[in-house]
Amino acid sequence: MSLDPLLLEILACPCSKHGKLRPDELDGAPVLVCLACDLAFPVRDDIPVMLLDEAVPFSDSSASAPASS
Repeated sequence: MSLDPLLLEILACPCSKHGKLRPDELDGAPVLVCLACDLAFPVRDDIPVMLLDEAVPFSDSSASAPASS
């Protein structure tokens, strides 16, 4: 996943907590994880899908090592 660092600075989780996001992987697929509510948002074709209906709970037990920037 190659997201622009500036994009990561301005994106925020759409939940009421509005947390910052960090890139990671969930089951081998790229996601952005909210640091406030621990939801994982999919990234499809390098485009973050920031819809609460698309988010899934993120669990460190099913995640890989954090992705590098």
